[in-house]
Amino acid sequence: VLSFIFTPCHDINGCPLATYVMQQVQSALQRDPKIEDSVRLVSFSFDPELDTPEVIAAYGNHFRSPDSDWVFLTTTGTEMLQPTLDAYGQWVIRDYDESGAYLGTISHILRVFLIDKQKRIRNIYSTSFLHADTVFNDIQTVLMQPDP
Repeated sequence: VLSFIFTPCHDINGCPLATYVMQQVQSALQRDPKIEDSVRLVSFSFDPELDTPEVIAAYGNHFRSPDSDWVFLTTTGTEMLQPTLDAYGQWVIRDYDESGAYLGTISHILRVFLIDKQKRIRNIYSTSFLHADTVFNDIQTVLMQPDP
């Protein structure tokens, strides 16, 4: 399960929602040891300027259980980030002031991806459909299907 986030996001229906739902999915996975080891959660920052490796690691430590397979990732810059955003059709618009200084805010659409073992996107959740029970049930469904 892949979510795109940035740690200073204050839109309650954006990154905080994605992280909350991922935390709930993490809890559900930990209650089901048959599938827990088959699922990785990934929170990928689309703000490498503010979400340095240290910042994203500290952020992740607030939400990730010690034995969970939930990784929090960032890149070294937008040049390295852009191919990943393009691959997932994820756009971001950084906000700048009149002088061109980055304000530390980003406009984006919340999208969380369910990806199978063959790296195929099986579902894309937006604000209206991002619920931990739905994501967890979809994970179970994907894992029950035989590998091609």
